[in-house]
Amino acid sequence: MAVVDPQQQSVPADANEHCPGTNSDQAGKASACEGCPNQSICASGPAAPDPALPQIAARLANVKNVLLVLSGKGGVGKSTLSTTLSFALAAEDDKPLQVGALDIDICGPSIPRMTGLVGEQVHQSNSGWSPVYVADNLAVMSVGFLLADEDNAIIWRGPKKNGLIKQFLKDVDWGHLDYLVVDTPPGTSDEHLSVVQYLAAAEPTTNVSAIVVTTPQEISLQDVRRELSFCRKVGIRVLGVVENMSAFVCPSCHKSSDIFPKGPRGGGEVLAKDFSVPFLGSIPIDPRIGRLCDYGESFVENFSEAPAARAYKEIVKGIRSALEA
Repeated sequence: MAVVDPQQQSVPADANEHCPGTNSDQAGKASACEGCPNQSICASGPAAPDPALPQIAARLANVKNVLLVLSGKGGVGKSTLSTTLSFALAAEDDKPLQVGALDIDICGPSIPRMTGLVGEQVHQSNSGWSPVYVADNLAVMSVGFLLADEDNAIIWRGPKKNGLIKQFLKDVDWGHLDYLVVDTPPGTSDEHLSVVQYLAAAEPTTNVSAIVVTTPQEISLQDVRRELSFCRKVGIRVLGVVENMSAFVCPSCHKSSDIFPKGPRGGGEVLAKDFSVPFLGSIPIDPRIGRLCDYGESFVENFSEAPAARAYKEIVKGIRSALEA
């Protein structure tokens, strides 16, 4: 992840033009601060460093790679991609990989069901929160494990959600991981800004990068362009774009049909080219993916020769070649 100018990162969203930034010694005092709604707060002095950041850095010191699965659009299959990617990385044959899956979609936690862990609970020990294990080399953490009933609504404002994300990064005892896959909610808001800020504390020991997910149609692509713009602004390295639900491949005749036509400006591959980032691949629609996610089983392992499974394997190969070269 590239280094972001701390002054630029510390400018509030509702600040005046030419704001010196909350970290500046001119915060609340410069002429540009006149009339700003934040002036009195900024003038009271810079906030103290967050004491949790060194704890996060220490906790993630043994995590080699963090993969943020992002998209500006909801419904493009981020949770499906995060889960299937985690299963696929954990099943790699050439060398055993230690994999973690972290669900920070606080209001819509899907990962427990998709990994077959509904009803499991988090346990605490002297070393912190213990993640729930799908297999010896695949660990999972989600707010879903903290709910008395999986149908309970989580009605939280931003600060409380951000506090839980911080706690996940600070307190979960992942141990040694090759990959930590982070499933995120759609958008470019509180949760995304928080996780980027917290993960910055773990660098350069831990490599932080993003996979951006889209579907072919323009209504999805327009929001995903904003997500790629967000990544540029906050300095996250984008490993590549994945086009999900790119076509339907019939399991019987193997004929391909476009369910979601590509937008007038092109699909995911053109989008990746426009932003000068790699295109990791297209994943066709396969109804068995959704069925196995409902059952908490690995699609790639159960249908390894299906076109969608082969697409996932190519995406894993692209990720590993970029990060393990």
